[in-house]
Amino acid sequence: MSRKKGQPRLTETLELATMARRFYVQGRSKLEIADEFGVSRFKVARMLDAARDGGLVRVEFRLPAPVDVELSDELRLAYGLDRVLVLERAPQPEPKELVRKKVGALAAHLLEEIVSPQDVVGLSWARSVNAMTEAIRTLPRCPIVQLCGVQAGMDMRGRSVETVSRVTAVSGGDAYPIFGPLVLPDRRTAETLRRQPGIAETFGQFKNLTKAVVSIGAWQPGESTVYDALDEAERAAISARGATAEVAARLFDADGNAVSTGLAHHVLAISTEDLRAVPELIAIGYSEPKAAAVDAVLRSGLVSTLVTDAAAAGPLLELVARKPLPETP
Repeated sequence: MSRKKGQPRLTETLELATMARRFYVQGRSKLEIADEFGVSRFKVARMLDAARDGGLVRVEFRLPAPVDVELSDELRLAYGLDRVLVLERAPQPEPKELVRKKVGALAAHLLEEIVSPQDVVGLSWARSVNAMTEAIRTLPRCPIVQLCGVQAGMDMRGRSVETVSRVTAVSGGDAYPIFGPLVLPDRRTAETLRRQPGIAETFGQFKNLTKAVVSIGAWQPGESTVYDALDEAERAAISARGATAEVAARLFDADGNAVSTGLAHHVLAISTEDLRAVPELIAIGYSEPKAAAVDAVLRSGLVSTLVTDAAAAGPLLELVARKPLPETP
């Protein structure tokens, strides 16, 4: 049978395949392959590239979770993070509730792998964190600390106290809940509640945190645990100060600076300073509308690990390309 015009020669293809097998399967170096075949290592590199580009070799990643490896690595490098997990894009658009469940499951998978009995784990309430806790199946015995009070209007299963309770039921560790509302009417009430024995004990655990999971909220309706709890005048005043994002009831502007408002004095929540002291802060922030808020929080320097989705990853890369992070000395 004659060879069709443009079709690669069998002998050439076999040589390419053999080189690729040496490199990808047997773990031989390019220099070793070059010596065996009597060519330069630069030619070996070109031939390996040709094998991939021509479809002779396919490189596949079989991860135990649906992670987009390329986007995860690009975001990690762009923001200087320790870890980034990007949920791969589904073939068809999915409802936000399903995306939240998948992102939560991804965060749960991570937490199950990295938490040790020596850790003290903090959890701030959010729908995505709630989805994560529902997906957790195993954790070592360690303390679980609630970072924020209870948001008004939540049903019992969705409240932060029950979220912490579910995780401690899995781990068997001690629970440190906050039996009090997230937003209080004034500073005096907040200070009084912080002195209550149970709440004071939880606040005392903040300095012991080694890992914490928080959600990134955008300063807009339905996207923040705090925004909807305030009246219109308070929202407007905070917006005028440049609030873009929220984490555990703490606000940040577009450059990642903490926004100083009176709100800080009448919420039951971990402080920005205590959040910054946590060695590993895992932030969940996903969907394209939240990209600007996620970018703002990543610029704050609080976050070491990000769990997001492909819909947010693209806009995030565009945002950091337009305004790169300042170089650290």
